[in-house]
Amino acid sequence: MTTWQTACSIIESCLARGVREFVVCAGARNASLVEVLARAEAAGLARVWRHFEERSAGFFALGRTMATGEACAVVTTSGTAVAELLPAVIEAFYQGRPLLALTADRPERFRGTGAPQAISQPGIFGEHAGSGDVAEWNHRGPWHWNVELEEDFQPGEWTPAEVPENFRAPLPNYSVAVLARWLREDLYRGLVVMIGDLEPEDHETVFHFCLDLGVPVAAEATSGMREALGALVLPDSDRMLKEHPPGKVLRLGGVPSGRFWRDLEDLPETEVWNITRTGFPGLARNCDTITSPVGRVIKGLGDVENAGDALDYFRRTSRRADEIDNFLEAYPESEPGLLRVLSSYASTGSSLYLGNSLPIREWNLFAQRDKPVTDVRANRGANGIDGQLSTWLGWTADVEDSWCLVGDLTALYDLAAPAWLGQIETKGRVFVVVNNGGGQIFSRLPRLEAMSERAKDLMLNPHDVRLDGWAAMWGMRYLKITNEDGFDELEPGEVPLLVEVIPDAEETKAFWKAWDALK
Repeated sequence: MTTWQTACSIIESCLARGVREFVVCAGARNASLVEVLARAEAAGLARVWRHFEERSAGFFALGRTMATGEACAVVTTSGTAVAELLPAVIEAFYQGRPLLALTADRPERFRGTGAPQAISQPGIFGEHAGSGDVAEWNHRGPWHWNVELEEDFQPGEWTPAEVPENFRAPLPNYSVAVLARWLREDLYRGLVVMIGDLEPEDHETVFHFCLDLGVPVAAEATSGMREALGALVLPDSDRMLKEHPPGKVLRLGGVPSGRFWRDLEDLPETEVWNITRTGFPGLARNCDTITSPVGRVIKGLGDVENAGDALDYFRRTSRRADEIDNFLEAYPESEPGLLRVLSSYASTGSSLYLGNSLPIREWNLFAQRDKPVTDVRANRGANGIDGQLSTWLGWTADVEDSWCLVGDLTALYDLAAPAWLGQIETKGRVFVVVNNGGGQIFSRLPRLEAMSERAKDLMLNPHDVRLDGWAAMWGMRYLKITNEDGFDELEPGEVPLLVEVIPDAEETKAFWKAWDALK
């Protein structure tokens, strides 16, 4: 079989297995695949994106799987280009996303020779991706198809085989009988629902389930339930649950970002059940897990009885919410204070992406609670800061009025991401970067106080970078905000807007000192 015939067969196999979108990082080795994809696109069989940097491309493809719920392939040339996909593959593994790494390789005879662009590519992603022909792929996680191609090829005719309209991966089997009984038993111990990230199709089912159950809820912003469930949601859940740990926790969706979830490692007396499509328990201790789409399991439970608030959390929620408001008013130019104002503006958008580290935690604690923000995403699989902007741009490629909130180091980690702007919807798009001069989340670690000044410096990565030049480089409008009045100029438009929020460092420090002293 010629190189051209091999390339045609490979793309036909991908199309047959439900891969309709391809992100191309072109090179000499994968040129034959690129040519076939160009023809597939012209025939209306595929959507093809391009980028020059593989790490960004991998995360953009991950974002496309979030947007469509279907597979997306990222197509690379050989050598270290393949290795650049590892961070996105790892994130896809822990999120359970159908990301396909379609990597061109030099023929096997070149491995171990030191020949240019020849590394050992098979198995490069280890346990984080299945591998082989896509015919073996169940789409419940990432997959690696490494294809050996000669560099020279002569394009010929290509008549694509008939492509099935839809591909559906089989769903895992499960039983809800034990969980249904657990939800009715020993309710005097206190039951709390913790909700991590949810798929959009699960929102309505989870909403009604929580209303019927009537127990306190710790809802992440990525659940889409944080504002919608109103009085059921604990306003400072980490602290409230740590003060009075419940006897039972039901986790829905992804692994929560809050501190109390980690505290559960040391609370074996608290029973934990997980309903998650990824199957990861999120704890290194005994707990029970059902692996399935969340809404599917909840529908299987049928009607549930109201379990109520056995530990009187609701009695304390109003006072805690008032305390949060008072703190934000007392420190208006602190990072949490500015985030509260920002959240009112961002809630007018169609969707919101939250970066890891401080942004997602501060949003969960301090963002406005009056208007539901239901379409919220984050990369919480491995909790890293790499590829965040690229993921957001992939997820919202076809969406107007999309907002993203990240920290400064996260933005610096993905500086090539705006190269996507020429291929995606840009109307009303707003990048918000909270620039606090380094990795300030580490300043919240108690052990930092005991470290030397040099060690603190190494931990925080302080800098004096300003982002107006980055905005100009990619043709974005730019707005710097240092106080509440600065938000008056925040106006999304036809051209993407980069908003650099610079909190007052001393006021932020005073805020957290007072916050940590709160009882």
